[in-house]
Amino acid sequence: MKLVTQTPVDVSEPVSEQSVWMIAIRDTRDRDAFARLFDHFAPRLKGFIVRSGTSSSMAEEIVQDVMLTVWRKADMFDPHRAQVSAWIYQIARNRQIDVIRKERRPLPEELGEDPGSEPDASQILAVDQETQRIRQALTKLKPDQRDIIQKAYMGELTHQEISAQTGLPLGTIKSRIRLGLERLRHELKELR
Repeated sequence: MKLVTQTPVDVSEPVSEQSVWMIAIRDTRDRDAFARLFDHFAPRLKGFIVRSGTSSSMAEEIVQDVMLTVWRKADMFDPHRAQVSAWIYQIARNRQIDVIRKERRPLPEELGEDPGSEPDASQILAVDQETQRIRQALTKLKPDQRDIIQKAYMGELTHQEISAQTGLPLGTIKSRIRLGLERLRHELKELR
């Protein structure tokens, strides 16, 4: 995880009240400042997310997740790089994109079989063999790649959710998935 040095705030530059709260959260884990920041941004974030077409209940979940991320990642806030509002809205936008991607994730295609027909023994055996081959290929991955791939594809978590669970940056999550899938493709190429 990238370490960010705490930058002192230049008092000659005007700083918003929200930035002062965020700096207190970043530097001293100030719960009162977080409560004020939450009270200020939560309704605004919810309105922003709902206006973009997300349901009210989903917007509430996204806001909760965003504010939890703000608390967890407070050490990454740098008032010299962005206003606190821009930083928080960027987190919200990224989280909303993850939710939309997860909702649009294609479902496996239905098999074109007659609903009354039972699979024969050779089909069952072939599926069992493929499953075993996939399990073996997964064991050949590096443990960090295997863990991330299992969370993404078997646990159906978004990249943002995996990042929140593991504390890893999104770029690391995406790299591990990409490299792991390349390795799996290589291991499983004869299944095609």
